[in-house]
Amino acid sequence: MSEEAGQLVAHIPRLRRYARALVGDPEAADDLVQDTLERALTRLNRFRPGTDLRAWLFTIMHNLYVSALRRYHRRPLHHAFEEGREGVPGGQEDSLRLDELEAALARLPSAQREVLLLVVLEGMRYEEVAAVLEIPLGTVMSRLYRARERLRRLLEGGAGPRLRRVK
Repeated sequence: MSEEAGQLVAHIPRLRRYARALVGDPEAADDLVQDTLERALTRLNRFRPGTDLRAWLFTIMHNLYVSALRRYHRRPLHHAFEEGREGVPGGQEDSLRLDELEAALARLPSAQREVLLLVVLEGMRYEEVAAVLEIPLGTVMSRLYRARERLRRLLEGGAGPRLRRVK
């Protein structure tokens, strides 16, 4: 195993965490991680030594995710039935709060959710997020602000837009 390939392995837990938060489905997230690693390994010669391997991997994952979303919106899959979620054991307030947070995250627009997860969950700097998502730094900051505000409103129960009083 080459040194670069060995370094890829060290990033798998972060890739899995981000993919699960991004996609919501553990199986689909694992597929996204596998596709990311496969793409990275087959294109390892394109990685420039001395640059941020983590940012390169997250860029690959983001591009694969966006491509999958585009394919889905062109031809959505229809399921004959939806599997229900397992029940939460009684008295597990933390589990309920996590379920609420997961549901609120799922209701965020994709662009806002991506930025929020990279900054909060992965601890990336704004500049790194801008590079991974290939968007301007100001866009990262505005999406992050909007994501945090919307998430706060969703968790407080006020999912609707705020109305401003005009004098």
